[in-house]
Amino acid sequence: MNKKLPLVSVLMSTFNSGTTLERAIISILNQSYKNIELLICNDGSIDNTKKILEKYSNLYEQIQIINNKNNIGLTKSLNLLINKSKGDFIARQDADDYSDHDRIKEQMKHCINNKYQAVFTRSYNLNKNTSMQNISYLIPYKILVNFRNPFIHGTLLINSKIIKTLGGYDENFYYAQDYKLYRDLIDNRVKIKKERKPLYYLNTKDNISSLFKKEQKYYADCVKNRVTPNVGFET
Repeated sequence: MNKKLPLVSVLMSTFNSGTTLERAIISILNQSYKNIELLICNDGSIDNTKKILEKYSNLYEQIQIINNKNNIGLTKSLNLLINKSKGDFIARQDADDYSDHDRIKEQMKHCINNKYQAVFTRSYNLNKNTSMQNISYLIPYKILVNFRNPFIHGTLLINSKIIKTLGGYDENFYYAQDYKLYRDLIDNRVKIKKERKPLYYLNTKDNISSLFKKEQKYYADCVKNRVTPNVGFET
């Protein structure tokens, strides 16, 4: 790995994503930015996820695996990965999406050259073959955050000191943990860049957002109203 570049820790949590997992992993391994470690949490999967992870972790030393005995959810799994990460920057990648070859390189340019502390990109909708965030991209995120989630979680790249200082993801938020994080970043005046290029390919079918709409809405409303969710709502 190139020691002259800051290390980027890419975090992925997976639950029964065996059909898409390899594509997601390969998209990170093939990044043009080379100083990367890939940390993956197998959150209690019962499909072939564990076998796939063992295959790639044996082949690539930059891949590290955490296996949860039981499914504990995305929020806690990501915090486990944050605590294990060693990077100067932390990036997200979902197991049912994949990243453009130059995604990390383009995001790190903004951090290195312009001192941005967090960078997000636009995305392509894999299920509709169209770009996303067309109109909403033009709305300042400081305004948009009051009405909806302003960024796509899988595109996040952030200075690791920032997210660790905030304590990682708020574990009161079983869902919409990314929305809560963005509210905290904006409240703390973190310097954020929205990259205009679509550098991420997003699955919108049978994902967390589409399968748990009621739960997502409840937790998102808690972010908007600045209240703590009721414990156990997700059950």
